[in-house]
Amino acid sequence: MELWYTEKQTPSLGITCLIRETLCRKQTKYQDLAIIDTLQFGKMLVLDGMVQTTEKDEFVYHEMLAHIAMQAHPHPRHVLVVGGGDGGVIREVLKYDTVETATLVEIDGEVIAAAKEYLPQISVGLDDPRVTVLVADGVEHVKTSVGKYDIILIDSTEPVGPAVGLFSEEFYRNIYRALKKDGLMVAQTESPFFNQDLISGVYSRLNRVFPLTKLYLASVPTYPSGLWSFTAASKCYDPLECRKKPVTTKYYNFDVHQGAFALPNFVRELLKEQTK
Repeated sequence: MELWYTEKQTPSLGITCLIRETLCRKQTKYQDLAIIDTLQFGKMLVLDGMVQTTEKDEFVYHEMLAHIAMQAHPHPRHVLVVGGGDGGVIREVLKYDTVETATLVEIDGEVIAAAKEYLPQISVGLDDPRVTVLVADGVEHVKTSVGKYDIILIDSTEPVGPAVGLFSEEFYRNIYRALKKDGLMVAQTESPFFNQDLISGVYSRLNRVFPLTKLYLASVPTYPSGLWSFTAASKCYDPLECRKKPVTTKYYNFDVHQGAFALPNFVRELLKEQTK
């Protein structure tokens, strides 16, 4: 008998994968967590029925969330990752020898434990001596941090459940205060095909808080529509500018960095009314 997993990405669209077995399934304090082994994408982390990362394509998302900011900032020493309990963004951040501290704040410790057990190639950086792992509310952590970080990366799940607060203007204002005077941030902001209101809303809120806000795109096959957006906001450095620090990657390169900001017309239209 064949066993298939389906994520309903919209009420009328889903992605379906043939799976070998379910490796882990539990209800945590915050969400339903599963690790499944698929034939097409390898091991897959699923939270509340939604794909978060897979062995096959995780490098695209993690590299593009991390390296745009890490390359735009000339000396990123202190980096915060909010969410991202799988450790993939932390892994990418640690590729820079300027990094002195990398702090991961993940509200659900069960996600961290599952990633360490089943996704070691993604979570490999979590035991690095430069890394501090906090099982805590990222919203509260940012609120109590002032002028502490050079870069803040928001590796959130979809804006439901414990992640809702990570898309609010109050949160973005607290991020602004938590950043140093030349700091910048990047947040994942969903699909431009299926989450247009969210993208324009986040862009608008960040545009009210930061002097410079820019959207960029990447292709992540297992995410809804396969086209994914990220929004960068900066106090001074232009996230489009790449300082070309050598780094080993599978998707990201210096041409991709600049090309990611070349937006299709329908995406530009989402941002027109939100531009200062």
